[in-house]
Amino acid sequence: MTSPQQPPPVQGEDFAEALKARLRRDLKAAMQARASAEIRVLRALIAALDNAQAVPVAPGHQRYVEHAFGDPAAEIPRLRLDAAPVLALLGREARERLDAADQFTSLGRADRASELQAEAAVVARYLAG
Repeated sequence: MTSPQQPPPVQGEDFAEALKARLRRDLKAAMQARASAEIRVLRALIAALDNAQAVPVAPGHQRYVEHAFGDPAAEIPRLRLDAAPVLALLGREARERLDAADQFTSLGRADRASELQAEAAVVARYLAG
């Protein structure tokens, strides 16, 4: 599955949100094509971006406070990420898969290594453009 080349986000636009929108479009296409390996990678990338956008909990923060349903006081905006941390995250995701593939190769598991290399290639698509 290859996605059409998307224009880079406009200056000031949240790079992570723009990439997640692209990942979700590609996920939909992968689901329609029943490409299970690609689906797994795209879901993992969306989750990794969501985790990167999580707001850190301050020390002394009261972890549980009961709020009425729909109370906006419980809502905290996600972190806005520009290109540098997002591209670093994608690089780590690809590198982890390639390192694991090397380990599987050394253990004689070429089948699993090739799966991980294919996953790293999916991640690399988003690093390139």
